Amino acid sequence: MDLKEKLLASFMAFENQVDIDNPVHEIRSEAIRNFESKGFPHRRLEAWKYTSLTGLQQVDFSIFPKESQGLDYKDVKRYFLHETDTYKIVFIDGIYSSYLSETTHDGVDICLMSAALSKPMYRPIIELYFNKVASGEDSLTSLNTAFTHEGAYIYIPKNKAPRKPVEILHFATGNEAALMLQPRNLIIVEENAELQVIERHQSLTTNEVLTNSVTEIFAGKNAIVDYYKVQNDQHSASLIDNTYIDQKAGSQVSVHTFAFGSKLTRNNLNFYQDGQHVNSVLKGVTILGEKQHVDHFTLVHHQQPDSESHQDYKGIYGDLSTGVFNGKIIVDKIAQKTNAFQQNNNLLISDKSSVNTKPQLEIFADDVKCSHGCTVGQLDRDALFYLQARGIPKREAEALLMYAFANNVLESVRIPALKLRINKLIADKLGVRLGFDL
Repeated sequence: MDLKEKLLASFMAFENQVDIDNPVHEIRSEAIRNFESKGFPHRRLEAWKYTSLTGLQQVDFSIFPKESQGLDYKDVKRYFLHETDTYKIVFIDGIYSSYLSETTHDGVDICLMSAALSKPMYRPIIELYFNKVASGEDSLTSLNTAFTHEGAYIYIPKNKAPRKPVEILHFATGNEAALMLQPRNLIIVEENAELQVIERHQSLTTNEVLTNSVTEIFAGKNAIVDYYKVQNDQHSASLIDNTYIDQKAGSQVSVHTFAFGSKLTRNNLNFYQDGQHVNSVLKGVTILGEKQHVDHFTLVHHQQPDSESHQDYKGIYGDLSTGVFNGKIIVDKIAQKTNAFQQNNNLLISDKSSVNTKPQLEIFADDVKCSHGCTVGQLDRDALFYLQARGIPKREAEALLMYAFANNVLESVRIPALKLRINKLIADKLGVRLGFDL
């Protein structure tokens, strides 16, 4: 039995475990039919041309985790942003850990998806927002929707802001020989509200882990959302991350993706600008080695006039690693005065690493300012010689150049403790110690 057959066979058992009177019951049923029809994406699809899921489909993943193993804070402290105070929503093998978490209902709701799905008080919000921006065209999103049960639920009412950032952490302990996780996050930030979120999926085992994650974010009028994804996992872990963002007039949403490796990572990031004077920011730093593979697929759909988007992705690839960037900007006919920028720059520090990059524009308006571009190259030998001539060893000189290469992405991180943490992660990936912070 391959993975698709196992998932389809497991759906009935899943439905028997959850409340069939749940407000998303019909949505789940339609979603599993969609997944059954489409199956897993394959390389014949243009969007998946450079990323294959064939190997993962042959693994005998457990669909329903056993009772999770307890974790002590000291064992996982280094994965938390412990340098600053945060709310925390923590899952161990897909099961909520109250011991490691800190949630709140003090003027805002920072809690569990399972609670929001089961309690009548949340039903109006669920019916208004759940699965309203997630794409039914994507089969893996449909698969996640079909098995929706647990994840983060964040609701920030008008004119509110949490006292501190929110961390969403998923740990896999190796309690199963191979485990598949499907977290679902729903985040609503209403008019004039603000939110900062840091998300991390972390395997603590060499056992196979496949995470198929979906996040829906709704930014109301003049809302501000900063979302940070930290991806620095074991070589036995694979992550497929679908994020869908709906923006109303005047809202500002930024997503920073720091992809430092796993076996396979696919980031699907979709922005839908449904209002004027909207600003969308998509930035990323990727540093890979060995046989790691990361695929960034981005979409920004400008649907209304007088809005902006800014995409800037940097990649550093060594050993036998592979990077993919497939970015698309769509400007509707009505979306005049759009200002859209897209850039993907890559460094190959190994003769056997590779990058496939495809920036795209689809423009149906005539009064716009749109640009896109990509580069694939190596370190500047003249700059490297200049640094070495001033007494800097070659390895440190190369690291300095690579830090400079990634700096304009780091400088827009608005949580100081996270910026320092990412700075240290980059230094670790490059194998150097530098006497300063960016």
